[in-house]
Amino acid sequence: MRQSRRCSRSGCAQPAAATLTYVYAESTAVVGPLATFSEPHSYDLCEFHAERLTVPRGWEVVRHEIDLDDVGPTGDDLLALADAVREAARPEPPRDPLDDGRGTRRGHLRVLPDLP
Repeated sequence: MRQSRRCSRSGCAQPAAATLTYVYAESTAVVGPLATFSEPHSYDLCEFHAERLTVPRGWEVVRHEIDLDDVGPTGDDLLALADAVREAARPEPPRDPLDDGRGTRRGHLRVLPDLP
């Protein structure tokens, strides 16, 4: 489902198709796919204004591909998300009953003492 935001340019009532963000430290304007949410320091642009954006002399424009037919997450995206949620919800595996606990643990690794 496409979002119903409008172009930020004055007098333009076209639907937004891209998001413009400035990286002032690098003198760069980035035009990319429409952001999921409207951000305070970015601007929504229609296709016409996104393609014709100009910047001050010495600045660079970085354009990322804009897919106007993108209708949101695909079935594969949703399955990958569901798999990630299932993986995160799995309980920890049971402890090895033969582990006497004499090693030093570092996260999921165990450093074993030297054997005589």
